[in-house]
Amino acid sequence: MDAESRLVELRLQLPPAPKPGGVYQPVVVVNQIAYVSGHGPLRPDGTLVSGRVGADLTLDEGRAAARQTGLAILATLRAHLGSLNRVKRLVKSLGMVNATPEFAQHPQVINGYSELMAEVFGAEAGVGARSAVGMGSLPGNIAVEIEAIFELHA
Repeated sequence: MDAESRLVELRLQLPPAPKPGGVYQPVVVVNQIAYVSGHGPLRPDGTLVSGRVGADLTLDEGRAAARQTGLAILATLRAHLGSLNRVKRLVKSLGMVNATPEFAQHPQVINGYSELMAEVFGAEAGVGARSAVGMGSLPGNIAVEIEAIFELHA
């Protein structure tokens, strides 16, 4: 099943594709590789999930924020590519968690994003290489920021 059909089947609601918050492109495509700039947990109503995991947010709330960030990435990809069916596979992701110094479960937070990608693109194409790290802060106090690299169909 293709990615667009999976979105419908899973009843996923994408937020509006976010506008750049600075001088950069949300997606740059070079030789069938889509480089997606860092995204935050943008909700369908245009608000962002904010707060530090380990203080303001629980692990589960952080996971939900990472999943929401994935939905924002999908919205940007769809807006730029015209269809998520152009995505061949997820290659690499960097997940950054706004966390307290004592919080040590960054990979579990970013799993919320990774599980979404596997649901949408499949277990093989939706699981790529990944890093998950903690940050002392993120722009606008957002809970999670994720950037990703996707291979596209020719």
